[in-house]
Amino acid sequence: MRTTSWDGTLTALSSIAHGGVTRGTITLLRRELVSAPNGDLVHVPIVSGNTFRGRLRRLGEELLRDAVGYEGLLHPAAAHALRGGGSLAKTGHEPLSGNRLQQLRDLVPQIGVFGAAGGGTIINGALDVGKVVPQLRETRHITGVTTTRSAFTATQLEAYTRQDDGDGHDFAGVIPSTETGAELIFGDDGQPEPVLRGSNQMLFHIETFPAGTVFSTWLRLRRPSPLEMAFFLEVLQTFRSDGRLGGRVGIGHGQVRANLTNDSTSADEDIPDWRSVVTQNREEILTALQGLS
Repeated sequence: MRTTSWDGTLTALSSIAHGGVTRGTITLLRRELVSAPNGDLVHVPIVSGNTFRGRLRRLGEELLRDAVGYEGLLHPAAAHALRGGGSLAKTGHEPLSGNRLQQLRDLVPQIGVFGAAGGGTIINGALDVGKVVPQLRETRHITGVTTTRSAFTATQLEAYTRQDDGDGHDFAGVIPSTETGAELIFGDDGQPEPVLRGSNQMLFHIETFPAGTVFSTWLRLRRPSPLEMAFFLEVLQTFRSDGRLGGRVGIGHGQVRANLTNDSTSADEDIPDWRSVVTQNREEILTALQGLS
């Protein structure tokens, strides 16, 4: 099938945490240098494409696991390759290559779309994922959106308390940051310097994007098979209905609304029922996945 691209926005419905450097008890957002429209180099908080890709990968693995029913049947290395991307390590048998590798890609859309490392080889996936760039004054030439919001004022510090969870208490409780004496002082290059007034070690702080922040991003699926396209369309639909991004999602961070549109329609393509296909090929899939161990 032809290459298909999606472009659009992710809107934060709850604050977004994406940890970078930790200084003392304050964890800052990941930043990278951006050449602003005026030519200055400015440190801008940007969510990595790897974080977005990882969320999509985990959704895909859950869909595949439910369809094939392989829970508890896979070698840990194969399970890690499907859910986390795997790792390149020495293998006690012949590395995946040739017909065995092609069969794995053809049978398992999760591998075909996202790729993996396993079986002594790196498997490239069809999916490219863009960085998640906040729509700010310093990124307007990148996102194409004009705004007055600046990288110097676009984030916040959220404060939490450390508690002894030995008695079953919640690990952390939210405290208004205005009561903690913590703030970020920005240099001319956008690099933040945390300032903590006081020495309460029971508090820690996380820099986040506030709810309502809008990000620009893109996805590209390069020449997928019909099975891979059908599978990824459901992965993307699942993300649209349950979008999460970044860290600390277990305590409410990272909820997003996705508005992504593709550059072509697949309505005229022969899109199979991917669930029926993998169900029919279940035994072959389980055998092929052994090659990732």
